[in-house]
Amino acid sequence: MRDKRGRIVQRVARELKDGDYVNLGIGMPTLVANHVPADIDITLHSENGLLGVGPFPTDAEIDPDLINAGKETVTEVPGSCYFSSADSFAMVRGGHIDLTVLGALQVDEEGNLANWMIPGKKVKGMGGAMDLVAGARRVIIAMEHGTKEGGAKILKRCTLPLTGPRVVDLIVTELAVIEVTDKGLVLKEIAEDTTIEDVKKHTDATLIVPDHVGRF
Repeated sequence: MRDKRGRIVQRVARELKDGDYVNLGIGMPTLVANHVPADIDITLHSENGLLGVGPFPTDAEIDPDLINAGKETVTEVPGSCYFSSADSFAMVRGGHIDLTVLGALQVDEEGNLANWMIPGKKVKGMGGAMDLVAGARRVIIAMEHGTKEGGAKILKRCTLPLTGPRVVDLIVTELAVIEVTDKGLVLKEIAEDTTIEDVKKHTDATLIVPDHVGRF
């Protein structure tokens, strides 16, 4: 069985479309860069000022000055360009990003997203998440299905401070692919080694289960 993170990012990569401009959030979403399908051409955008981010480097390719917004070393693709962080956020706020992939602490039935702080814990700030959920045309959440303590992260209603209301389009976890619709959360796919009942057991929100649920 693939590890949880590998399973999640590989499934997210299948959502990429030829010609997309894509922003990958800090943490697990950045791993999607290593799984871009060979038959499509996308452009990866980083808030710190790089358009044309490539896969993570091998040891021989590491350039300590070439980093993404999470301060991880990256590679650049032919035709990449550099600019200020202000210009980078202007691209986001101007609606020029087709898709952003973000992590989450909580998502709820309305597509509300909480991913930047837990009250009482030290936090550096929201970063670019608020701009990305407001400016990107599509928002995909890549996260583990439950908390480390075994609690639910997909809830009837978020309890943590929101990053944005009604902004999530799709949730991808190691157990399921769930679409956020006007009618609620629709279970589109389940993992090859799980069941619909198992997904329901680990989900606090109500899931709409269609007649056909795919596998991934």
